[in-house]
Amino acid sequence: MLLPIDQRRLLGAFLRRRREQLRAVDLGLPASRSDRRRTPGLRREEMAQISGMSPTWYAWIEQGRDISVSSASLARLAAAMRLTPAERGYLFELARRRDPAEPLSGRPEDDEPSRSLRDVLNAMTAPAYLLDGLWRARAWNEPAARLFSDWLGSGQPCLLNYVFFTDAARVFIADWENRARRLVAELRADTGRRPDDPALRALVDRLRSVSPDFAAFWGDHAVLAREGGARAFNHPRDGALSYEQVTLTPGGRPDYKLVVLLGPQAPR
Repeated sequence: MLLPIDQRRLLGAFLRRRREQLRAVDLGLPASRSDRRRTPGLRREEMAQISGMSPTWYAWIEQGRDISVSSASLARLAAAMRLTPAERGYLFELARRRDPAEPLSGRPEDDEPSRSLRDVLNAMTAPAYLLDGLWRARAWNEPAARLFSDWLGSGQPCLLNYVFFTDAARVFIADWENRARRLVAELRADTGRRPDDPALRALVDRLRSVSPDFAAFWGDHAVLAREGGARAFNHPRDGALSYEQVTLTPGGRPDYKLVVLLGPQAPR
């Protein structure tokens, strides 16, 4: 199956960026060769060699040529590049191939969260909210409404709009740049899973055109799964707060993310 030109360019840019981030010495190549490099990372010829493909064929993939790449070739590339699970999933989604190690599954998105999901939110004492496939808050509980009053009370439910277009977000979110970079990497993973979604593509295009920060982070081609971990905020009423975030995918609703913030804890 041949890919559209935009998809081929994304695939090539992603592979090129990951190749440039690899160090030859980490892959068993002679250190002396690595020391004399004028360009970052591995050479194309080296990447092709450790991936078991011809240098010309690998170069064509990076260049976005009109060629078809097999699942087996992608699997070898993923292993050679030491991709994370999120990056590997993004690679196969970009190429529109099924990963032989982890078949993909899913179902179409529904418009509204179920009553049971809303009941789960309301039963929680910790701040919790539901994000849909376009990163819009679709439901939340009272603790989340208090914690994220600037966002959830703004009438603009998209988390990415709040993070990149609201000055208050840069104060409220501790270590804003690092958190914003991670959000963009998580969004890129979503676009890999849904390459033909026009609404998601429009969201990315708008963010890139309006926010220089988003455009710069997007250009890094980083890919991450939406994971938990420490989250710190500078709340306008409650001061410095630190939580442990847990992100779950509700059963039967892969389009939603259930985000729960456990705490608050003493700031670290």
